[in-house]
Amino acid sequence: MRKLSQMSVVVTVSISASWSSAFAGVTYGGWNFNGPQGTTAPSVGTGTALTVGGVSANFSAGDPADDRATVPADNKGWNLASFASQGTASGERGAVFQCSSVGFESMAVTWHERHSSSASRFVQFQYALDGATFTSDGIANGGIFEATLGSDVWQPERRVELGSIQGVTGNPKFAVRIVSIFAPTTAAYAPTSLTSNYSPSGTVRFDLVTIQGVAVPAPAAIALGVAGVAAGLGTRRRQ
Repeated sequence: MRKLSQMSVVVTVSISASWSSAFAGVTYGGWNFNGPQGTTAPSVGTGTALTVGGVSANFSAGDPADDRATVPADNKGWNLASFASQGTASGERGAVFQCSSVGFESMAVTWHERHSSSASRFVQFQYALDGATFTSDGIANGGIFEATLGSDVWQPERRVELGSIQGVTGNPKFAVRIVSIFAPTTAAYAPTSLTSNYSPSGTVRFDLVTIQGVAVPAPAAIALGVAGVAAGLGTRRRQ
């Protein structure tokens, strides 16, 4: 009995180790906006990148940290402007990224961001389980991020972990958005530069938006793995 118990432990450890190595976290969706004119077509996987709230958008120089463009001039970022007037529409204007999470769990989203001096210094990350109803419930710091004081400074790889949010895993309607908001506990936008006034024409630029997750093994793969281990166990017992 002791031998069989020890062998069961070995089997369990072997299965866990093989699954964790085979289904490590990957970037399965993302946007680098690169190209001669720039593009919102995904650079990894499938999905859509859209503006929300009536902001305008164009393409400008991307984060120099992006080395994916074969021609330097093709390194682009997605530049948003036409934000809300001072004191209005907090959390309603920005960018939306939709990318199904079917087949993945332990989700995380990362992105790079740059604010002009008169743009709002604060943005909020939100997610939607139905593709339309966005919230920041369960996210650290309420999903609020503050830009470095000054202007035109790239904020490197902001990151939000969504693994603990129920309903994100395996969701075909999974979407996230990043929107301009009032300074916390106030009813006004705070400019990125203390020497500037907030202006709706201020810009927020995005680059290297990535959707990451851990691949979920299909039931057939799990069954095959268990069967293989069981077969190996049977061989060892006959020996």
